[in-house]
Amino acid sequence: MTPTLDDRITGSLLGAAVGDALGGPVEGYTPEQIAERHGGRVTGVVGPWNGDAWRTARPIAPYHKGDGHVTDDTLMTHALIRVYERVRDHLDAYAVADHLVPELMGSPVWIPELEAEALPLQRIFLAEKWLVARLHYGHHDPREAGTGNIVNCGAAMYMAPVGLVNAADPHGAYAEALDVAGAHQSSYGREAAGVFAAAVAAACAPGATPRTVVDTALALAKDGTRAAIEAVAEVADRHRDFESALAPLRRAVAPYDSVGPDYREPGLDARRPSRLHSIEELPIALGMLLVGEGDYRRTVLGAVNYGRDCDSIATMAGAVAGALRGEAAVPTDWAKQVAEASRLDLHAPARALAAVGDEIFARDTARRRAHETARAALTDPAR
Repeated sequence: MTPTLDDRITGSLLGAAVGDALGGPVEGYTPEQIAERHGGRVTGVVGPWNGDAWRTARPIAPYHKGDGHVTDDTLMTHALIRVYERVRDHLDAYAVADHLVPELMGSPVWIPELEAEALPLQRIFLAEKWLVARLHYGHHDPREAGTGNIVNCGAAMYMAPVGLVNAADPHGAYAEALDVAGAHQSSYGREAAGVFAAAVAAACAPGATPRTVVDTALALAKDGTRAAIEAVAEVADRHRDFESALAPLRRAVAPYDSVGPDYREPGLDARRPSRLHSIEELPIALGMLLVGEGDYRRTVLGAVNYGRDCDSIATMAGAVAGALRGEAAVPTDWAKQVAEASRLDLHAPARALAAVGDEIFARDTARRRAHETARAALTDPAR
């Protein structure tokens, strides 16, 4: 049965959250390190990398990653959905300044990795704290506030809602995400946000397949982002098992990735603006979608076991795979375990976004008809 739009929205957001939780505990490591630590490939929810010592093992990120806890990818996604609930229309960079930043600074939520209710600002990473520094304290033009930030996947990782609001309209999703992300990122970080939103929108189209999603991404992507997706997709087409694809996909994206071979020790040119580079996460997520042939479990496990920034890779891969095939594609046991461990209702954001999306579509329809009427009046001599 073809999934309905509401089902695709639920599948995408649930799929993103589950992918995030599966990837979190192995983020930053190589496939070899992951296999050694876990006695083979990760096949589901696992515990923290450092066990009970997780609080002090990583001084810059003392979070409880693992045991089914979602990370900042999901927290930011849900925060953006709450902005849609308030605005109830398409978003832009000003919506980030007027609504998302106050949300991060003043609305406590349950944060699974902190095992406490806290402000999102106390959990998000440096590239996301930039939003508060630039927009709340620096009063920068929201459309340009992302300039100067670390160029990473920080803006892209939470753009699935933009794709879902623009379901089956990848061009609209691309344009809206670029506008929203202008407050957060520049260069290939901002570009990735647009392309990821477009991929999610494309996955919602009737008859969509992994190939149509990737082709849509390629049609819209620019510069290094397009080149990286093309290179990864070409390699992915030769594999149907993520185990054999892990090293080839990394080699394919390496020329475009500025971080370098050691994810925890980035090179001096890392995360700086460039028309030649791409974030690693989006091309690999789309590559794993092809390798897994759109199957949620195969796609997300490939993303998780790839390592490096695998929580964000699995978030993106899970969002697209879930949009393609709906909620039923996401393993029920994983979804239940993540929801319970994270103490979050993972279905409520989907219901909220689906309702807002219907309102936005009605507004779009009215605006389009008004434009058609005005255009006709301008071009019809009889009038």
